[in-house]
Amino acid sequence: MSLAAGQPDHPLLGVSRCLLGQKVRYDGGHKLDHYLTEVLGRHVDYVPVCPEVECGLGVPREAMRLVGEVDFPRLVTIRSGIDLTERMRAWTASRVEELADQPLCGFIFKYGSPSSGMSRVKVYPEAGGSPLLKGRGLFAAAFMERFPLLPVEDEGRLNDDVLRENFIERVFVMQRWRALEAEGFSLGRLVDFHTRHKLLVMAHSVEHYRSLGRLVATARDLPVETLRTQYLTGLMEALRLCATVKKQVNVLSHVMGYFKRQLTPDEKAELLEVLDGYARELLPLIVPVTLLNHYVRKFREPYLAGQWYLNPHPAELKLRNHV
Repeated sequence: MSLAAGQPDHPLLGVSRCLLGQKVRYDGGHKLDHYLTEVLGRHVDYVPVCPEVECGLGVPREAMRLVGEVDFPRLVTIRSGIDLTERMRAWTASRVEELADQPLCGFIFKYGSPSSGMSRVKVYPEAGGSPLLKGRGLFAAAFMERFPLLPVEDEGRLNDDVLRENFIERVFVMQRWRALEAEGFSLGRLVDFHTRHKLLVMAHSVEHYRSLGRLVATARDLPVETLRTQYLTGLMEALRLCATVKKQVNVLSHVMGYFKRQLTPDEKAELLEVLDGYARELLPLIVPVTLLNHYVRKFREPYLAGQWYLNPHPAELKLRNHV
């Protein structure tokens, strides 16, 4: 699927500005993340956001924290006790609507930030004592409520190979969904989108794979907006589930079945050996996928040639190279 005219060439990601090396933190520093700037940054475009600076607070500034109830915390400066909650909430309400006008494909938040932390942010009890690691930054919480289907992550969690691959895969799926919508949502385009993503969804959840198939099969009976909402919701729910080795082996074996008549006995034995090596976590996923891509080209298998599962994101990111 090519991108529609006017669509960005790269996925558009929101990101906490300090992670790009901008000196916007309370102490005048930054939290430059080299992976985001030097590796992922070559394949995405960023929309930098710093809630604290953009709501009018200076650099440097007094440090702040979340205080009170976990579900409804207040944002309070640590030394002087100034309550900045309403100021931040007012700015946040306006900023998330501005972001709604951009074709965002996800957001990378700053771990632990009282404004931009996605999860496990410290919330201090009113009466004092140890904080609870159960909060969300005020901006992050509002963003996730406004855009519940967009992929989001804290930068710290992206150090985990599995979580990194899962997040970036969802980002590129969302970019392709944005392209579909930009072209004009229709049943025909949805069928093509679904067909090309079938194996990718299967690698995350067989149950969602089946339910999305049933949804598309009965699509003519639904209002267009209902169909669009239900499909995207099911798709992103499926992709949030991490693809395990067992799930991947199921899909790889399914793909292998397309070549049962073309492969020689030696080729079949080699492929089974590679699949076994991956199943026992001796080989990374890129090895069986590369071999299967070779057979897709060699035998000109049209259905598999269109499957995003075999090439879901730029190879330069090396997301399937870990064991």
